[in-house]
Amino acid sequence: MKITFLGATKTVTGSNFLVEAAGKKFLVDCGMYQGKATQEKENEAPFLFNIDEIDFMLLTHAHIDHSGRIPKLYKEGYKNPIIATKATCDLCTIMLPDSGHIQEMEIQWKNKKRKRESKKELEALYTAEEAIQSLELFKRVEYDEIIEIDENIKVRFNDAGHMLGSSIIEIWVTQENKTEKIVFTGDLGNNDIPLLSSPTMIESADYLVMESTYGSRLHMRNDSKAELFLDIVSQTIENGGTVVIPSFAVGRTQEIVYELNKLKERREDEDFKKKYKELMSIPVFVDSPLAISATEIFRENADLFDEEVKQAMQKGDNPLEFAGLQFTKTAEESKALNESNEPAIIISASGMCEVGRIKHHLKHNLWNPKNTILFVGYQAAGTLGSRLVEGEKKVKIFGEEIAVNARIEYIEGYSGHADQEWLLNFIYSFIKKPKHIFLVHGEQEAQNVLKQKIIENTQIPVTIPDFGQTYELNEKIELTNKIELSTRYKPLRLEVLERMQKLKQEVVDMEQIIKEDIISEHAKDAEVAVINEKIKELEKQIVKIIEE
Repeated sequence: MKITFLGATKTVTGSNFLVEAAGKKFLVDCGMYQGKATQEKENEAPFLFNIDEIDFMLLTHAHIDHSGRIPKLYKEGYKNPIIATKATCDLCTIMLPDSGHIQEMEIQWKNKKRKRESKKELEALYTAEEAIQSLELFKRVEYDEIIEIDENIKVRFNDAGHMLGSSIIEIWVTQENKTEKIVFTGDLGNNDIPLLSSPTMIESADYLVMESTYGSRLHMRNDSKAELFLDIVSQTIENGGTVVIPSFAVGRTQEIVYELNKLKERREDEDFKKKYKELMSIPVFVDSPLAISATEIFRENADLFDEEVKQAMQKGDNPLEFAGLQFTKTAEESKALNESNEPAIIISASGMCEVGRIKHHLKHNLWNPKNTILFVGYQAAGTLGSRLVEGEKKVKIFGEEIAVNARIEYIEGYSGHADQEWLLNFIYSFIKKPKHIFLVHGEQEAQNVLKQKIIENTQIPVTIPDFGQTYELNEKIELTNKIELSTRYKPLRLEVLERMQKLKQEVVDMEQIIKEDIISEHAKDAEVAVINEKIKELEKQIVKIIEE
């Protein structure tokens, strides 16, 4: 049995693994790179395997960093089964077409520029229609059901507790009269994620491919984070401000809504009652069309909720509804949120603040010291969300420099990923321990810390694979191949390329801002003159770089 690591290596995005076993070749996940411009460029790269040779795919869950290149795979000729849980299939029906729409919008913008330069127009990574067509390949399975691919390969999907439908996948392979099992965790959830059941503990494995997002950190526990959440909201309301929560449209948004609803049961003392009353007196806006559709899918798959939630629903208490909750569908409704001076809670995608409506909300709210920006999910290195959490005092949004005067808070416990403690507990729970562990889906620092913890506490060998490495899984793990890519630059060159990509986008954003806010009938000549001089200086600097 061989495994080639083609994504999520020393990073938290782009999950993609090729397994060769018992005469079959199959994929586990086919995700997009998200976040940094240089990583996103990888999405356009050709697949590093022969698509015609892939017999089937196993999909751990619907998040785009695990599923987002499936339509590209379909577009390039893949027509074999994609096996996933029902809830994962349901979520992909909205998430993949939405991703396709984004690809179309991005290429439309790029082609306008290329057309002016008499360059050949580019093709979208895939379209919304191609994403819809790829859904025909999905084969729905239930948790705990053993599926026979053939007489030599069997698989089982187990609840990973990370998001609705997320799975830990067990794969039994029989070859040369010997059966071995490899387990892919996908993304593992916490033991206490709202709405969802705890991750399934697996009894045995020969080899384990495990995520490591929070391999170096511990989360805040539920009771503490609920109190902190209420304190932050209450203090912001008393200041007459708005709480903006950047949140992933699928998963975190529904969990936050559930937590807000559940707070009403925790009427402990007068101070708590006062804060809760303040919270319930203001509107809570979920500003993401995708989150609205996803919330409906959550309702349709309520059988996957944990027992406490199911019991509440049987009593008529819908955990995803409460007084004051409002969904904004249109762009006009979204814009109106920033025109109001009344306190509110705005939950908007994307969770790392790189794209989507959240950037508009940050532009209008970051400068105001009355407001709070509350982060509740993982922030990948280099993203706008990460820079805000790390304390940057000025950021550029749509080309405009914004002072960060708002209060910045981060409640890490809301993350959908297991922390170091629960990652280790997952390993400890094996009755028959894995012979070898591969750590993926994590930044290098987190992986190195977790590797040492695992070795110290279990003596199980651990490998942190590089991109393109192939390992033969025998009694002795052997590195048999390494794909060398010319696109892999040295760190400094990578940084230069990344800065160029960022600068290009900022120039476009600047042009938009100037058109909307400066070159108007209300703009004063003196203001326009100042902008003109600044642009002249920028031109000089660009010319200087080119000439040197």
